[in-house]
Amino acid sequence: MLKNHFIELSNVTKIYHQGNNPVVALDHLNLRMSKGEFLAITGKSGCGKSTLINIVGGLDTPDQGQVWVDGEDITQMDDYRLTLFRRTRVGIIFQFFNLLPILSVEENIALPHLLMGNSKPPEAKIDRLLQETGLFERRHHKPHELSGGEMQRVAICRALINDPELILADEPTGNLDTASGKQVLEILKRLKEDQGKTILLVTHSQEGAAIADRVLRMQDGKLL
Repeated sequence: MLKNHFIELSNVTKIYHQGNNPVVALDHLNLRMSKGEFLAITGKSGCGKSTLINIVGGLDTPDQGQVWVDGEDITQMDDYRLTLFRRTRVGIIFQFFNLLPILSVEENIALPHLLMGNSKPPEAKIDRLLQETGLFERRHHKPHELSGGEMQRVAICRALINDPELILADEPTGNLDTASGKQVLEILKRLKEDQGKTILLVTHSQEGAAIADRVLRMQDGKLL
């Protein structure tokens, strides 16, 4: 792990198998990010972008290589430490919102906090997140009563409830109309500018790439 790098991937390889056929998702990939940086990764579907996000977030493990986040090699963590890492230090926003349909907006947001064994998060914290994302009047609604853009903003609030240092966003505007997509990107931009969050964004969107500090293109499991 080199100093001044909040995230570092060294020689990371991930291979999946479709029947007897190996599929190389990440091919000896190297990546460095500074704390507070907003990095966008672009590339065609199937190039390995989502696998990269999953490995940085501790949702998947590489077959080879090392992944450091803030000085810790997460590839050496046991399941308990990895779960704790995901719940406390990383906020993940997916293309599909993954909200629980039986829970209200504020209950969905509070869920990661409750999974830590805590009581309900402070009301003021939920209020602030709802205000910042324009959802305050929708707090008691269920997901089926929301638009796609509103559901994605709920997912962003849920990712932020434990105040993570690192935000991973995997095609967060992929299922949204243009106006809703712009709202989501503005929220990500503010998280970087106002709160100094480190953000790794995977996107097909030119608008999404344009708000990042740096853009890298991915092809066949490698960063170009």
